[in-house]
Amino acid sequence: MPKKYHLNPRPAPPRFVLPGPYGIIEGDGCLNCANCVKKSCVYSVYLKRRYDDRQMFDTADSLCKNCFRCVQGCYGRVLSKSINPEFWSMGDDYWTREIIASNQGQAETGKIPVSGGGYGGPFCGPGFDSMWTDMSEIVRPTRDGIHGREYISTSVDLGRIPKKKAYHQTPPSEESPFPRVEASVPILFDSLSFGELRRLVLPAVALAAREANTFMILRAEEIRDELFSLISHLIPLLPPGSLGRFQPLISQARMVQLPFEEGIMKRVREVKEINPQTVVSIRLPLTPQAEVQVEELEVSGAEVLHLLADEKGREQNSRYPRFIKDSIRAIHLHLVRLGRRDGPSLVFGGGIAMAEHVAKAVICGADAVTIDCPLLIALECRLCGRCTRGMSCPVELEKSDRDWGRQRVLNLMAAWHGQLLEVLGAMGLRDVRRLRGEAGRAIFLEDIEKETFGQIFGEPVKKLTMGEESIHALAS
Repeated sequence: MPKKYHLNPRPAPPRFVLPGPYGIIEGDGCLNCANCVKKSCVYSVYLKRRYDDRQMFDTADSLCKNCFRCVQGCYGRVLSKSINPEFWSMGDDYWTREIIASNQGQAETGKIPVSGGGYGGPFCGPGFDSMWTDMSEIVRPTRDGIHGREYISTSVDLGRIPKKKAYHQTPPSEESPFPRVEASVPILFDSLSFGELRRLVLPAVALAAREANTFMILRAEEIRDELFSLISHLIPLLPPGSLGRFQPLISQARMVQLPFEEGIMKRVREVKEINPQTVVSIRLPLTPQAEVQVEELEVSGAEVLHLLADEKGREQNSRYPRFIKDSIRAIHLHLVRLGRRDGPSLVFGGGIAMAEHVAKAVICGADAVTIDCPLLIALECRLCGRCTRGMSCPVELEKSDRDWGRQRVLNLMAAWHGQLLEVLGAMGLRDVRRLRGEAGRAIFLEDIEKETFGQIFGEPVKKLTMGEESIHALAS
């Protein structure tokens, strides 16, 4: 049995205080009494508070736990709570302020977030929130991969699985399987997309990828100097055109990636001529035509297919885009019906925002996922997009320390890895590869609605989250 995979999280305090959801307002009329409620704050908020002149706000707003003891106990009634507009303006409808705050908290401590008050929100929603994981084995005391009482593997192999041959045709010793690479977690780092500042943090993220024993996708022209020494854990994204100037990269990289184009398999063969042992990944957008494209590439002998949704997890180039969850299921089941699922590895990216999304994507049929925005969030990015418009970064990302950034990303991976172990242990699984396509380990809202109300109301009306071709087929 291989050595148990373990990450070493260490506290990495934030450089900038994240705004809290509510603010403390101090009005006029203080009685100057000797029993000031500020001195008796359970969380010592008023003793720890300071004024952050870089962000122009009082740090008490982020330290406050909203117990309202000071508001209720003040004799002069001068303290009150109010909405903090800076917090509520962060993020958008998908990358919500709660997701940003949660991921930044995990990047600081490396621990799984726990809310003592429990979850008080809705239990159903769009996207991944319409899917629930099976926790039927959670009562078994031995199913605990975090605390060491059971070995649970989270490693995945990426590459094409060769077709099995009968021993009387070809002896096992003479078989030449396709090259494959192993990542200790089913999470790969994708090329960062936010402005020019990303170049300043690439070394930190690449170092974290090496320490986490996974891979980071980088544009081939950016891999030089210090980054070249990390080539064993980098996936060069090769541009269209001649591969001659990238021969040193290809000859040393364990895996490279090519953007999809006409005649892509010819370029794959060119890479193989330079380095037959490198795994070649094909990067293509996740569109309504992806099922047909994946089938054709599988027949052509593709090793790894990397399909990308947009940053909110929606299909690209579609009038009625499906969510990535539904697209993964459709592509996976399409290959299963053809008897070709055990060919290339399928990696999906776009919209993977939380640790639970990793497990849910694997259940839907992904071999692994890629993340980009969570890496930036770990470095305190608030996804405001100012850097893309040529404006200054509010958290001075360009001034961040490399070792600090590496530890923040590593902490985030440690927290996500722990949550993946929790899910696998609660399902009674010892290997994340067994989770792939295990739809029986999850409950889907659409299936429950059909089972519950289908007999009463008949076949439910198809929602507009389907692909364009499906909708046109129904209309005809």
